[in-house]
Amino acid sequence: MESGQTHTFSVGLTGGIGCGKTTVADLFGALGASLVDTDAIAHALTASQGAAMPPLLAEFGEDFATPDGALDRAKMRELVFADPGARARLEAILHPRIREATAAAAAIATGPYVIFVVPLLIESGTWRERVTRVLAIDCSEETQVARVMARNSLSEAQVRAIMAAQVTRAQRLAAADDVVLNDDGIAALRPQVERLHAFYMAETARLAASTMQGL
Repeated sequence: MESGQTHTFSVGLTGGIGCGKTTVADLFGALGASLVDTDAIAHALTASQGAAMPPLLAEFGEDFATPDGALDRAKMRELVFADPGARARLEAILHPRIREATAAAAAIATGPYVIFVVPLLIESGTWRERVTRVLAIDCSEETQVARVMARNSLSEAQVRAIMAAQVTRAQRLAAADDVVLNDDGIAALRPQVERLHAFYMAETARLAASTMQGL
């Protein structure tokens, strides 16, 4: 697909913390899908010299910056978990900027279809209308807890608090069009991803043909 061409088919990839969203997204990327990761965009916006840092520090104070000028994510995480109003203020600054950067990244994507990696896709409310299909990465809660404890050096209580702030596993699965199970490692992931990629490619071609017939 030519750079800048509108994509007729897109996928919103989501999953709870520790479900393996990045691993699955990278497998799709290796097969040719274009990836737009909203977490990576948020990190860039809140890095040192990031575009969101001046308004964030104006809103929350200079002590929410690390010594190198990036957002102190641990301090902000602690605040927004304790104060829903602070979460709303944070989102009011970040979400419009994330949305703008996401649209810009999708506009220059060159793959046959775009996968938007959106951890809070179900929670956000607007993403369901912005993608063709929702793909949930699923694993047991025990697997989630073990992975995040090992990866982020958090306690089980801290991990479960993060999980409690997200939609439930059942809600996520109910909202999904497609599901990838990720309890058994990379070898079990590959065939699932390959099957879905083949389906997404077929749907991309079908939608493109339908669009051409309508011209």
